[in-house]
Parts: sequence; structure tokens; C-alpha cells
Amino acid sequence: MRCPFCAHDDSQVKDSRPTEDGASIRRRRQCEGCGARFTTFERVQLRELMVVKKGGKREAFDREKLERSVRIACRKRPVEAVRMERLVSGIQRQLETQGETDVEADSIGQMVMDGLKALDPVAYIRFASVYKEFTEAKDFEDFAGSVSEAGKG
Repeated sequence: MRCPFCAHDDSQVKDSRPTEDGASIRRRRQCEGCGARFTTFERVQLRELMVVKKGGKREAFDREKLERSVRIACRKRPVEAVRMERLVSGIQRQLETQGETDVEADSIGQMVMDGLKALDPVAYIRFASVYKEFTEAKDFEDFAGSVSEAGKG
């Protein structure tokens, strides 16, 4: 594993243990070049996923992009990091076990919406504002109203 500090090609694993959810392995490493310590995470990847965008463009599935979107939606909200991680892992696992290598971006967005709806209503509305491309305040009002009505029923 390449050192993130000095770019030396070799590092030594000092400690390995599974994460809390058991979905990955956490490894503490030490660079053999500069001696710096860093952590890596290793996950099982069942298949190489390609995301098909609205315009037909295809790009490789990027877990970090998904994590970043969820983190931004949940920023300054009382949502624990482990719950966000579980949501992202669950979505990735669901995509990998579907059997398809091409996944529509819209279906990923809907999975995130469904997951955030259960986590936090504000994070849900924040994500929806970007995903559904809100352009004016009325879009927020209408969507927030529909969320409030759904919560009452």
C-alpha cells in the first residue's frame, strides 16, 4: 500500500480488525520509508458497478461519492456516523447483489432518499433538494409539506 505522506510503495500492517458492522477490515499500517502511520479499510467488492447517468454517460460506481452525499445531507444533524456508514454499506450491498453491472443513477438516488427518510427528515429534504433539482422556495415548501403530511398519517 502506497504511503499517503511520502508515496513510498511499501507499508507494514501493524494491526487488523473487523469494523463494528463486520463489512470491512480496518488495518493500521506503518510506512517503511518515512515511518508514518495511517489507516486503511478493506471491503469485499462483489462486482464492478457502472452508474448510468441521465444523459446516458457511464462512470464507475464511487462509494466515496455516495458517502460524501450522505454526509453533506446529514451535516449538523444528530445522525451518528455509524448509521450513515450502515446506510451507504447497505446501498452498495444491495446494488452489488442485484445482478446487474449497470445501475441507473436515479435508482441510487431513490435508495439514498429512502434511507435518509428513515434516518432524519431534514437530511432527507436536503438530499431531495439536490436530487429533485429544486429551483425555487415553493419547491421546498411543497416537498416539506408532503413529508409533514406523510408523517401524520
